[in-house]
Amino acid sequence: MSSLPSYAQDLGDGIFAIDTGFHRPVFDAAYLMVENGRAAFIDSGTNFAVPRLLATLEALGLAREAVEYVIPTHVHLDHAGGVGLLMQNLPAATAIVHPRGARHMIDPSALVAGATAVYGEEEMARSYGSIVGVPAQRVRESADGMSIDLAGRLLRFLDTPGHARHHHCIWDSRTRGFFTGDTFGLSYREFDTDKGPWLLPTTTPVQFEPDKLRESVQRLLAYQPECMYLTHYSRVRDVQRLGASLLEQLARLVAIGRGLKNAPDRHEALKRALLAEYVAITAAHGCRFSEAELTRLLGVDLELNAQGMGVWLDKET
Repeated sequence: MSSLPSYAQDLGDGIFAIDTGFHRPVFDAAYLMVENGRAAFIDSGTNFAVPRLLATLEALGLAREAVEYVIPTHVHLDHAGGVGLLMQNLPAATAIVHPRGARHMIDPSALVAGATAVYGEEEMARSYGSIVGVPAQRVRESADGMSIDLAGRLLRFLDTPGHARHHHCIWDSRTRGFFTGDTFGLSYREFDTDKGPWLLPTTTPVQFEPDKLRESVQRLLAYQPECMYLTHYSRVRDVQRLGASLLEQLARLVAIGRGLKNAPDRHEALKRALLAEYVAITAAHGCRFSEAELTRLLGVDLELNAQGMGVWLDKET
């Protein structure tokens, strides 16, 4: 066993957070879980993250054949874009995918087309590379409430729509924590203060449904979890406080969206309103970012959250 790469962090209890390098440092995480010499990856990042995932496995002295599962929380490309390439390097692994997302992991053409419509071909190539599918016989669909066994460690799946209909969260009873993908929001380490972490809801296109998201968050909180393993970024504790804040913010976003539903140049109006919301709430949290710095750190989220809110508003009667 060699030392861990600088981009991998040992969180204890056999869980390792791996910075995928997407967009900026400590923005996007994949997780490696190790139990009795067997392993599972939860989320993969993009194709460009796969060498990091494999290097972390090697640093822990584990053969690629030791990986039993690759589990994307959902099929958005910052979470699952590298699944196909990763599976090509893990001969014994099964991909466990939400039933609404499984076909997109097998044949990613529609997924790629949708993402290209949002990001454009140049950005797709730069950020995600060429997405490859997973052979159908190596894909297993999850079901709400089902459990899998990783060398004696049980992982339970919950169907958690709201951010996306193809989203599940994974409960690890060992640490009393959920791997939440994007259901429990985003919490960037730059916003940590003496009050703890801060997080915000993510409303990215095209399946943001605030009522279902609220129900999913409440369902996770009912487990009384001690921690959440976020993709953006890594483990957070103080879960009940963060959950209450997330639900409060979600209610405000719904009010903001409905108030701007018929605004001229609605997309830009939504971005301005979201930025004002983030300025106020981060200041109350003790952050001392200028508006320009906040825009730099949250620019991707401002754009995508406004897009997703627009799609939701157009669907709402």
